[in-house]
Amino acid sequence: MIELSKAEFAVMEALWQGHPAKASDIIQRLSNDTQWHEKTIKTLVSRLVKKQAVSFEKQGREYIYTPTIGREAYTLKESQSFIERFFRGRIAPLVSGFAKTEQLSQQDIDELKQIIKQWEQKQGK
Repeated sequence: MIELSKAEFAVMEALWQGHPAKASDIIQRLSNDTQWHEKTIKTLVSRLVKKQAVSFEKQGREYIYTPTIGREAYTLKESQSFIERFFRGRIAPLVSGFAKTEQLSQQDIDELKQIIKQWEQKQGK
């Protein structure tokens, strides 16, 4: 899968918000959260096109951009990579670390319990 820098990921987030999108749409979405110059954003979009994370179509004098990778697929791949690198592929130490520092909310705990319950049902346990 494609590797994205933090800045490239921010551009992808702006594109995932609504696509296809013109460069001006992407710039507008990012201007709320960043101090990046318009040219910087266009450079990042060009990098994403080169990495084949974004495709484009020319319509008249404008380019229309579309992500070629989905947010969910990308974040899943990155999450798996993170867990593999830092926790040797085990999720329990990650969750345990958050629990020990009291960074899990009751909502987080309830969601984790529900996910485990659904997984167990699929496994026939």
